[in-house]
Amino acid sequence: MFSGASNFVEGVDKAFVFIFAVSFFFIIAITAFMIYVVIRYKRKKDDKPQQFRGSVKLELLWTIVPLILVILMFYYGYMGFTPMRNVPDDAMEIDAIGRMWEWEFVYENGKSSRDLVIPVNRPVKLNLISEDVNHSLFIPAFRVKEDVVPGYDNYMWFTPYYIGEYEILCTEYCGMLHSAMTAETRVLDSAEFNTWYADLSQQKEEAKPEGFEIAKSNGCFACHSRDGSKLVGSSFKGLYGSEKVVITDGEERTITVDEAYLKNSILYPDQDVVKGFSKGLMQSYEDVIPEEDIDKIVEYLKTMD
Repeated sequence: MFSGASNFVEGVDKAFVFIFAVSFFFIIAITAFMIYVVIRYKRKKDDKPQQFRGSVKLELLWTIVPLILVILMFYYGYMGFTPMRNVPDDAMEIDAIGRMWEWEFVYENGKSSRDLVIPVNRPVKLNLISEDVNHSLFIPAFRVKEDVVPGYDNYMWFTPYYIGEYEILCTEYCGMLHSAMTAETRVLDSAEFNTWYADLSQQKEEAKPEGFEIAKSNGCFACHSRDGSKLVGSSFKGLYGSEKVVITDGEERTITVDEAYLKNSILYPDQDVVKGFSKGLMQSYEDVIPEEDIDKIVEYLKTMD
């Protein structure tokens, strides 16, 4: 807190501190008053009931004071938020793409990175894009967070003040590996950033297999991992040619995963369910994916060693 890592830290922290201070004061004051009333006005045998009438002064007090406090909270919050929507004309634009469960940052020269690499003391605008479900990009040290929603043009901007590394989180629950959807913001000095930005030697020149793109666009990687980890369905890693125990009509049998099994699993997923996984979680793609595209997916899965 109060790190000043970006131009928005001061405004956000002012609003936070004010709201926290007001809340802290009143929780202490109200608790102390309740304890005092319980002790001071505890029931006695000789007490006689009394009739009390309303107090205009008290009613005005507990109406006007909270109103003033709420207006002040709104003021500090508004003053911290308004600059976040006013992007400088000289801001460097980067596409921030969210997908289950990773971030990708694409620069104007075509370079892409899993981490956000930016120069210090330069305004940066992130165009927020989702390829599947709702995400939310949050950089705690910079005090910026915006939703990343499919089909909705959203953005965030900030100016980093200090060289260093800062974590990026997804704060919108987006599935099983939501908590692992992290990245880093690497803030470099101008010379180091320019060198990194101009170096395209590590970029992947070859295009992703067509089967990969078809599988991604149909949400296959939301339930099937590519690294061997267990999700909703079997991992694609090493799937082709492996032996699996499946449940068919309530009975177990061992099969070798071949082209026929893969195609049948895409078209009729509940027919042969791998043991250890649940039935009814995957829809049939019989009328969704054309036959030639299914063949391309199968060819891609053959390469997943």
